[in-house]
Amino acid sequence: MALMSLPDAPSRPEIVDHLVRTRIAGDVATPREGNLRHYRELSRGNLRFWLGLDLGDRWTDENDVLAVMAERVGVVADPAHTRGQDRIDPELTVAGLDRMAAELRKAAAGRQRVLLATGHPGGLLEVHSRTAAALRAAGCDIVTVPPGLHVTEGDDDSYGNVQQFCDVAVLEKGATLWHTHAPQPVRRILDALERAGEAPPDLVVADHGWAGGAAQRGIHAVGYADCNDPALFLGEAEGTLAVAVPLDDHVTDPGAYAPMTAYLLAAAGLDLP
Repeated sequence: MALMSLPDAPSRPEIVDHLVRTRIAGDVATPREGNLRHYRELSRGNLRFWLGLDLGDRWTDENDVLAVMAERVGVVADPAHTRGQDRIDPELTVAGLDRMAAELRKAAAGRQRVLLATGHPGGLLEVHSRTAAALRAAGCDIVTVPPGLHVTEGDDDSYGNVQQFCDVAVLEKGATLWHTHAPQPVRRILDALERAGEAPPDLVVADHGWAGGAAQRGIHAVGYADCNDPALFLGEAEGTLAVAVPLDDHVTDPGAYAPMTAYLLAAAGLDLP
């Protein structure tokens, strides 16, 4: 599979403009009603929305969840705004990319062992695969997913085979790469590495339950999440997750993420593969 072609790294003003034009940030397609419903489900203890993190009884007020999302993602802070447009602040997206870039820079400097994974292969697979290629070129050890791993039932009712595609761990079912927010796939990988006597990753670069599930195991993890997936931002606020980058995780054109990826890798001091 040929990876997407990366452009020259944009400047900060250029990437902010690009994020807004492509609706990766700014006025995103994710509706306000869906955001609030997800915040409510998380606050009621629905594990499907915890993305592998153990949030205990610390977030039982959905308005507290909304306050964190307003601060870290830029959604509308007013709880009376219950319908219509919501947003992701593009400056917060770029700030998150800068924080993630700092973690990638440290991983490259230490030639760390890195696992990359996605539950959103339709949008983020090539973001992660390009990141993997850049880290590998810098001397990092990209974790190989052990063969024969299966998920029989995830928190989001997803199941399938845990596989690796372009150096990125994914869930596969019926010859299709599967969308999942469940943490079970990354737990299978970590358990299998331990059984095989292999070292765990020093860093996990992922999204959704892959990032949350790794972070809950005490592994240094960074991840992407949408404005309707609050758990990773709560995890970052609590210090369980190192970095959560807010973005729309599935815009219509996956190629729209290429300038963002170029910005990330350049900020990390990594060569564009």
